Amino acid sequence: MIHQREIHHILDGYDREKITIATIGSHTALQILKGARDEGLKNLVICKRGAVEVYRQFRLADELIIVENFKQVLEKEFQEGLIERNAILIPHGSFVEYLSPSSIEDKLWVPMFGNRTVLDWESNREKEREWMERADLKLPEEFKHPEDIDRLVMVKFPGAKGGKDYFLARSYDEFERKIKKLQLQDEKFTIQEYVIGTRFYPHYFYSPLTERVELLSMDIRYESNIDGISRLSYILQNSHPEPSFVVTGNCPVVVRELLLPQLLEMGQRIVKASQELFSPGLTGPFCIETVCTEDLEFIAFEISARIVAGTNLYINGSPYSQLLYDEPMSTGRRISREIKDALKQDSLDRIIY
Repeated sequence: MIHQREIHHILDGYDREKITIATIGSHTALQILKGARDEGLKNLVICKRGAVEVYRQFRLADELIIVENFKQVLEKEFQEGLIERNAILIPHGSFVEYLSPSSIEDKLWVPMFGNRTVLDWESNREKEREWMERADLKLPEEFKHPEDIDRLVMVKFPGAKGGKDYFLARSYDEFERKIKKLQLQDEKFTIQEYVIGTRFYPHYFYSPLTERVELLSMDIRYESNIDGISRLSYILQNSHPEPSFVVTGNCPVVVRELLLPQLLEMGQRIVKASQELFSPGLTGPFCIETVCTEDLEFIAFEISARIVAGTNLYINGSPYSQLLYDEPMSTGRRISREIKDALKQDSLDRIIY
């Protein structure tokens, strides 16, 4: 793994007057680009040829670099070009999925916002659960062996794939039948109790500069085809289509105000646990994926340790960010604000790895 001091040595050679916010053209790139522009920072987007028109249409990028494959970002000459531009890369779900956590840790020399050590804890289900247990969050029961399934469970696969190939099972036989149908017998998987309740995905931001956890916004994911089935349950009750959980969009949501203390405390505990497990811990945006039960308890089932796509709902701010800031504050803009503040304080090394 590339050591943080090596990244900081590269960062020391940057012209602090010409910092460029850079990201891969997917996921939350438009929001990140606009956030940089709103904060008066240069930006650039790396996109595949088929997606160029998106970034030309919205005219948010100061520079657009076209690649045939996102793996080109890891090539030595490409990285040297980004370093010459004084680029700070902003990771998001597609960024992590396309480049892979191990490649980011071992091959990416371009300074990146946040703590890249977190990627291993986020992508490894066992480590992620250890992290959430250290934070004393309420978690769904996990089954180590498919033979132990005795209730409705969800079977998940690693990586930021937007819910692709997740499936439900009520027994070992059903598990075996479905995993063979998907031809995923050799894949790693996690079997979690399926918790009934309302889904909430709170979006947080932790600033090492202020040592404060901010609740910036919240969403519910819209998933195909499970959300469509729920609208046609009576018509489809005899045909039983197989539910799928591929994320297709996001819906805005706020929780009852009496539930906010729970959510704020959960975010604070996740940050504290991260500092204990992989110092200096989380930096910047993260999301705890939760279900709120009828007893008004939050069950946490996953952490996304970066900006999540649900924040795209709030490019002009959310009900929560409006309580914290006097101007429109998206998560993308909040990232650039943190970088800008760190530049003023000569503290980039506290938020870059």
